[in-house]
Amino acid sequence: MLWIKVFHVLFVIAWMAGLFYLPRIFVHHQEGVRLGEDVRRLVMMASKLFRFSTLMMILALVPGVVLWLGYGFGGLWLDVKLLFVGLLLAYHIQSYRYTKKLIAGEPIPSSLFFRIYNEGALILVIPILILVIIKPF
Repeated sequence: MLWIKVFHVLFVIAWMAGLFYLPRIFVHHQEGVRLGEDVRRLVMMASKLFRFSTLMMILALVPGVVLWLGYGFGGLWLDVKLLFVGLLLAYHIQSYRYTKKLIAGEPIPSSLFFRIYNEGALILVIPILILVIIKPF
């Protein structure tokens, strides 16, 4: 089970890297549009990063489910952790929506919005880490 944990943590780190950086691309895109710059490369970067992040998400969820089945379903900490993981999945889906709008050339929110949105993944990851490591209940 320790190897499964290693792969789970590795893929979660890669997934989070994608979710942390994708909104920064949105920020740069919106600021570039406002300045009249060519932002086509940023659109391509966002598309590729989202695909990478989605693959890492799937690769993180598979060993996560294996660990869940292997160690059992008990503990309130696990229920709360899974709630936060669900919220993180919702954040990922919303990032997909923004990425699709970006690719289609549709309007997306402002750079200020994405600077704030960027903190969402971190706000969700912190309680997950606390729940997994400390298991407060």
